[in-house]
Amino acid sequence: MHVFTPQVPAVLLRLDRNPFHHGTLGAVRSLGRRGVEVHAVVEAGGGPVGRSRYLHAVHAGPSGPAGLLDCLTGVSERIGRPAVLVAMDDLSAIEVSRMAARLEGRFRIPHQPDGLPERVADKAELAGLCHRLGVPHPETAVPGSAAEVTEAVWRLGLPVVAKWSRPWLLPPGGGLRSTTLVHSAARARELYGRSAEAGSRLLLQRFLPAGPDTDWFFHGCFTRGGRPLLTGSGRKELSWPVRTGLTAVGRWLPDPAVEEAGLRLAEQLGYQGILDLDFRRDEHGRFRLVDFNPRPGAQFRLFTAASGLDVVQALYLDLTGQVGQVGQGRQAGQGRQAGQAGQEGRTEHRGGPGRVFVVENYALLAALRGARPPARPPGREPGRGTETAWFASDDPAPCVAMGAAFLGRGARKGAYGLWNALRGVPARGRRTARAVVRAPRQRDGDGDLADLPSPEDLVARR
Repeated sequence: MHVFTPQVPAVLLRLDRNPFHHGTLGAVRSLGRRGVEVHAVVEAGGGPVGRSRYLHAVHAGPSGPAGLLDCLTGVSERIGRPAVLVAMDDLSAIEVSRMAARLEGRFRIPHQPDGLPERVADKAELAGLCHRLGVPHPETAVPGSAAEVTEAVWRLGLPVVAKWSRPWLLPPGGGLRSTTLVHSAARARELYGRSAEAGSRLLLQRFLPAGPDTDWFFHGCFTRGGRPLLTGSGRKELSWPVRTGLTAVGRWLPDPAVEEAGLRLAEQLGYQGILDLDFRRDEHGRFRLVDFNPRPGAQFRLFTAASGLDVVQALYLDLTGQVGQVGQGRQAGQGRQAGQAGQEGRTEHRGGPGRVFVVENYALLAALRGARPPARPPGREPGRGTETAWFASDDPAPCVAMGAAFLGRGARKGAYGLWNALRGVPARGRRTARAVVRAPRQRDGDGDLADLPSPEDLVARR
């Protein structure tokens, strides 16, 4: 059994200012329950995450990426010793990779090949990467002119998915969304005309319809050279918005095709650290990679082994030199993992395939819309425990804070809609006004509910 020694502090970095990011809370609890001193660099006050009993301190993040180095230097000086640094969103992973050499001595971070997080997070680069490595990917076009936009739309067929290749560059308050389902060539050309404003290329992708068994994901933690420490594949059982949005309920379900694709990608790229891959099954039953996130997915706690080990803990063990030998093959019911982490403090939920993860606020909204999770596939392993994203009996304060903030935001949006209705503002006008008023933007699939596009505009996102 591997002994978990929590002597090195951990810093969780999230540049995406989303107070409802349950993945950050999961990482705080995961490491904090092991006795690690956990710091978070997030929005001022930390939101509901800042109420966790397992969080040692909240450090206000910079106003933008330009101030990140100074911010992290200050955090390091306040902590007083080197710490493990875990990036919790795409932009954070990209920026940390860029300044890795300047963080040496202060933080322990994964050693990625030059520019790899930025290359895999860039959706146009990812399409080319999949083509070179032979990984199935939706047919994609990166038009260089308005005429090429029209040609691509008719070749791919309507509706077509329009994506900005680098969504983290989208300007706040501009009404541009990272992913849009386009129903006409004119709309696609309109988006293409805003490329300079978006700050990156527009790409068009063949639409893969959603269904009860189409959306899958792969999580993994890898040591140098893409050697697996802990991996797992799972299915999105419920999402919000329904069938097109964030994971509301997920289940760990081993699938050889998804797992093989994830393992092969990590090995061929020489990836080190945590990755989160999104797959969608096409009409022929073939899984196609639609997104590569170089950081933990918000539902990473789904993939918790029977020992209690998850990908964030596995990364901590790797970066603190506590992984002596990578496990070979698959341990029954536990995925691929480096070793058994010793239990300290609270007893973990049962782990392994069949495990379920529920995001309470999103699952409630999906249920109110009449969505129901699909039946468990025949022959699959039965349930191995359930974990909720917000509620925990040993750490209830974040759930209470989230509930109050979530309901308060809903009440404010309802009051705003009623006020516009009383003023006689047409529905289309209300949507436009609301898009201008809400400044925060959704950088990736872990965005907050208020920033989410409508179900018809958001495609294959977590």
